[in-house]
Amino acid sequence: MTEKERMLSGKLYVAQDEELKRDNLRARRLTRLFNGTTEEELECRTELLKNLFQSTGEHIFIEPPFRCDYGCHIRIGDNFYANYDCIIIDVCDVTIGDHVFFGPRVGVYTAGHPIDAEVRNANLEYGKPISIGNSVWIGADTVINPGVTIGNNVVIGSGSVVTKDIPDNVIAAGNPCRVLRAITLEDKEYWEEKRREYGKLA
Repeated sequence: MTEKERMLSGKLYVAQDEELKRDNLRARRLTRLFNGTTEEELECRTELLKNLFQSTGEHIFIEPPFRCDYGCHIRIGDNFYANYDCIIIDVCDVTIGDHVFFGPRVGVYTAGHPIDAEVRNANLEYGKPISIGNSVWIGADTVINPGVTIGNNVVIGSGSVVTKDIPDNVIAAGNPCRVLRAITLEDKEYWEEKRREYGKLA
């Protein structure tokens, strides 16, 4: 089993492997080019992201700067938006659904390190995949930790540290992040009314 295969399967691995170095160098080059683009180069930005990631939907927009380790382990659905300073550490798979929005400085971190100092000092590390469902809003400065699954139709409050799975159709926030309440029919009715008011004023 190669170090990359060990990494993607969640086993202990050493990152200083030639294959992983090549993948990381490719990601660094593509993110450097992406972060160097101007606001007039939107097509170029999209093309670079589609080359960087394993797969994407048709519409994807990330505000520079953006950072990731490999990119090729990230799958993103349609209508994705990430605000400034997004970081995705993708030593394991990161799967993001459709209609997902990130506030500024959201961090998605699949990487973990052994608690035992001797093992950690031997440059061994591991990862756990992260999955984010459809129609999810993640507030600014949120940290998503290794192994977490976030369900569909979820709102994560700003400044949260997500350490455990979050179910569908809830608002969650805090450190550690916890469910505050369900998203209800009353929420839908309230925001539909706001949208109708907007339509009358537009």
